[in-house]
Amino acid sequence: MRFTKPLWLTHGGDKKDFEVYSCHVSPDGSRLVTAAGDGHVRIWSTEAIANAANPEYTKPKQLAAMNYHSGTIHSVRFSSNGKYLASGADDKIVCIYNLDPNPPTHTTFGSNEVPPVENWRIFRRLIGHDNDVQDLGWSYDSSILVSVGLDSKVVVWSGHTFEKLKTLSQHQSHVKGITFDPANKYFATASDDRTVKVYRFTSPPPNATSYDQTNNFMLETTVSAPFGTSPLTTYFRRCSWSPDGAHIAASNAVNGPVSSVAIINRGNWDSEINLVGHEGPVEVCAFSPRLFCKDKPPPVDDPRTYVPPPAVTVVACAGQDKTLSVWNTSTPKPFVITQELAAKSISDLAWSPDGEKLFFTSLDGTIAAYFFEPGELGWPAPMINNDKSLARFGAGRRVGVVENTDALLLEEGSRAGELKGVQGRMGELMGDGHDPVLALTMNGDDPAAVNGVTNGPSASGVTANGTTSGDQAIANLQVPPDPNAAKIDKLKQRVTITKDGKKRIAPLLVSSASGLAESSLPRAQLMSAVAHDKQSDAPQTVLDLSKPFDGLPRGGLASLLLGNKRKFAEIQGDEDRRPEKRTMAIAQTGATPIVMNGTDGLVLPNAVVKPIAEPPEALRPAIINPSLLTSQVRLAVPMVRSVIVRPLDPSRAATTDTDGTAAQAMDSNDESVVFEARNASGPSRTGRTQDRDPTRVGVTRRGQVLWQDYLPRAALLLTGNQNFWVTACEDATLHVWTPAGRRMMNAMVLEAQPVILDCRGWWLLCVTAVGMCYVWNLKTLSSPHTPVNLAPVLDIASAQLQQHVTAGPSLTFARLNSQGRIVVAMSNGDGFTYSPTMYTWQRLSEPWWAVGSQYWNSTDTSLSTVQPSAASRQSNGEEEDLKPENISAGIIPLLERHTTSSTLIRGRAYFLQRLVKALLSAEGFENFESTVSIGHLENRVAGAMALGAKEEFRVYLLMYAKRLGAEGLRGKVEELLRTLLGRVFEDEGEQNVDGQDAGKHRDLQRTTVPYARYLGVLDGANNSGDHVMDTE
Repeated sequence: MRFTKPLWLTHGGDKKDFEVYSCHVSPDGSRLVTAAGDGHVRIWSTEAIANAANPEYTKPKQLAAMNYHSGTIHSVRFSSNGKYLASGADDKIVCIYNLDPNPPTHTTFGSNEVPPVENWRIFRRLIGHDNDVQDLGWSYDSSILVSVGLDSKVVVWSGHTFEKLKTLSQHQSHVKGITFDPANKYFATASDDRTVKVYRFTSPPPNATSYDQTNNFMLETTVSAPFGTSPLTTYFRRCSWSPDGAHIAASNAVNGPVSSVAIINRGNWDSEINLVGHEGPVEVCAFSPRLFCKDKPPPVDDPRTYVPPPAVTVVACAGQDKTLSVWNTSTPKPFVITQELAAKSISDLAWSPDGEKLFFTSLDGTIAAYFFEPGELGWPAPMINNDKSLARFGAGRRVGVVENTDALLLEEGSRAGELKGVQGRMGELMGDGHDPVLALTMNGDDPAAVNGVTNGPSASGVTANGTTSGDQAIANLQVPPDPNAAKIDKLKQRVTITKDGKKRIAPLLVSSASGLAESSLPRAQLMSAVAHDKQSDAPQTVLDLSKPFDGLPRGGLASLLLGNKRKFAEIQGDEDRRPEKRTMAIAQTGATPIVMNGTDGLVLPNAVVKPIAEPPEALRPAIINPSLLTSQVRLAVPMVRSVIVRPLDPSRAATTDTDGTAAQAMDSNDESVVFEARNASGPSRTGRTQDRDPTRVGVTRRGQVLWQDYLPRAALLLTGNQNFWVTACEDATLHVWTPAGRRMMNAMVLEAQPVILDCRGWWLLCVTAVGMCYVWNLKTLSSPHTPVNLAPVLDIASAQLQQHVTAGPSLTFARLNSQGRIVVAMSNGDGFTYSPTMYTWQRLSEPWWAVGSQYWNSTDTSLSTVQPSAASRQSNGEEEDLKPENISAGIIPLLERHTTSSTLIRGRAYFLQRLVKALLSAEGFENFESTVSIGHLENRVAGAMALGAKEEFRVYLLMYAKRLGAEGLRGKVEELLRTLLGRVFEDEGEQNVDGQDAGKHRDLQRTTVPYARYLGVLDGANNSGDHVMDTE
């Protein structure tokens, strides 16, 4: 025996080697695969390992390295046919690899990996576990793959299509081991519920599905006796099935207080034999794949006459005591014991196909091998020994029967009966047999016949070989004549004379010819003893009541009365006549296929061509969030439209950046740029309604696509400008792209579907269905304030005096100004803005000012007067865009026009106008109109300051100053002047004048100073100016 541990045979890390959890040898013995905590599956050359001490060996050592898992890999196994390699990890995924004959690609730039020699590629990713995958096992014919894991599940996969065939959930705890029967009848799983469960299975065909494997993979037995007090601290419970199929070596068993390996006998599944000797729990057992003889076996000349010599099996065990032991069934003690092979537990064992090389892995990163000398374990028996041993348990037989003497005799008798039946059918086809009536008499009517053989003359005169003893028997078996035959022949030849004197033979109905002229409907009759060897498309005239009947034959009532002789319609491009074959396949299963009468023949229902209609404007309602049912605010969710188009509006984007550089995201001709989203409008491609096509989102210019992207959910709203594009989907997410189509950030997830989406410059506004308003600055990826609710502006806090329910105001529109402030308008005429510094809503417009103020709809508030002077533009050093859609100068007039159209024009303020007219002439309200007008101007000035509208603030402040001077309100003028000088809240004794603030409002001072002098506010100032107030 030679022990080998090459230094290069590791899963190396930066500081230490990674833990190695599994290893396996390929069926041809040329490759060793290992899996470790670094997430890599590495394939090594076994020839290089055997020649590790040979300095002249220069062939590649590592053949390939795969890194397709995101966690620690716990198990790797080659398929028995060598075609696939499977790996399972703690990322809950099973990966299937296959060897690509093409040369491998180069390694990733910057990695330290050795260039691969073999091109192993990922073939499938199997998702079926809810927790770590602990072990894998292939059947010996590679027809199935079984994976077990910490989710207590045993998942069976097809070895051909890798479709999940069945999930077994009989275990009550973590499943940590799997092994297969070499006879391909059973597989056994070991679990932390202290049981080993044995499942019976039949190898599924390549096209098997989960539906036709329902009764496969059934639990045969549960073995729990050897594991009653086994510890739960082991990482694995890897068991192994002997190559002769007679025993299972189960790890982590106990024999009293001592750890052991339980040997479970096949058939009765008892465990009277235990391998005792390990000081710690055994985690892995592995039988050598070959049987061994004490003496060198003779060569096999003729397999049919070869007598196999007595042979024994060899099993290796290892576990937490870091000890490896090798046993055979001829000695009570192990003949190989090696201790302290590694610093941590041994995790896996793997034998080479020749049975004389043993590889093992450890959790300290060790990968080593034992090479046994010829004859040291015994002499390997020929493979015919394995085949003859497995033949006792039904290896090679397709039907899994109980493995005993009676079952084998029953199988031989069944096989002989099948052969006899085939010969009888062939004789009938070749004309050796006679009338089927004779066969009926031979099989069941003669009481003296036993198994179809007669010992003497029978009543029918039929002997065992189907011949008669005389002509009298044939005469006795003749069918009696039909009494209606003569009448039918007479009716067939009935001659009639037409009006022109010609003779004609009258036609005879089919129902009359068959003796059923009284009714064309089928008659009920028992037909259990009548067999029909051929099918007819003629009308059915007899109903079989010996089996369940749904009332109508194939084709429905029309087929019942008229027959089903119509041919299938010719479908263009269908040369294989798939609809007809599909219908025949359905009929063979006993079901009734449904066909429809088309213009050209019979067609399947799904083949009926429906007229193609244009998709509607609104496809369906958007998915409503359940939280809307309990929300205090509920706004209408937009419908899902088939096509949503938004042209680029250059006025909605800031033309200059803060540093003065132009943001040239689009060309100068931006009017032709269109942002559109196309939602799925056709039927599902998979047949399920939830599997819809993705939404196509893109930007086009004059029909040419600039960029395109796809979203898994339907789009509801679009917005965008020269700085970004935004799409709101029905799953309450926002997707943001740059002008070139690059995703700016991850999708933003909101609490409900967006109902309003607006942008201005780098600001983005979103109002959700539960009334939450979000504002973001996409340039800095920040928000000026927390999300704010629309509940206060919807009059939720107001109390209604009426006893009945009244309609509350609704949201008309929501917009952004150039400063990122929210501006909303309500259906009752009110307009609001949100103050991010005071965290409250502020009312900018309401019907009260509309009916009481003298400045409502005044010409001074028109946008024509809101124009900056050239001096102010030059002093600011930047170019102000004063379009009403872009800056804040048009917000207050816009809200006031909305109030006018919502209240005054529609007559909703009729009673409020009557109230104001009555107050004008009422006692105690003499200054009502003047006070309301001044209040309206003050509201405008405060609104312009809140919105940051510089030029609008200047116009409203000039109007306000003129009105204060006209009214002679000294106190308000003094406060206004102190406000302009920057000391509105200072004491009167303080003389600190901020000259800088005074210089900012030089135009306003030219207007207000004459009023101040006239009122005596500036008595101490120089008298160079004119004391007479000039209002022009």
